[in-house]
Amino acid sequence: MPTYDYFCEDNGRTVEVMHPMTATLKTWGEVCFTAQIPLGDTDPLAPVQKVISAPAIAVSDSDNRIKEKGFVKLVKRDQGVYENVTALDHEKRYVKAGDKESLPDLKSRIED
Repeated sequence: MPTYDYFCEDNGRTVEVMHPMTATLKTWGEVCFTAQIPLGDTDPLAPVQKVISAPAIAVSDSDNRIKEKGFVKLVKRDQGVYENVTALDHEKRYVKAGDKESLPDLKSRIED
């Protein structure tokens, strides 16, 4: 369910509430009821305005972008076994616990 911010000019408060897209809140009392917060000293009929803000969107980088930036991404495949999805040409694809030869070559990623 989407979240919306409502601002009440009478008390200067902005409150985040969750409600269906079809709902429209117009008063402080409706906002407080929906958010399950106390009214306080503000008139329940005080008007509120929906605050428009940019949504927060998290976008993850692809494995290739992570590799280009010099990072290593290991994905657990089994107990003590990790796949190096950002492996360089000379690195082993699977990192195994206790096997130093399978560790990523961090030195080559750091040096220019």
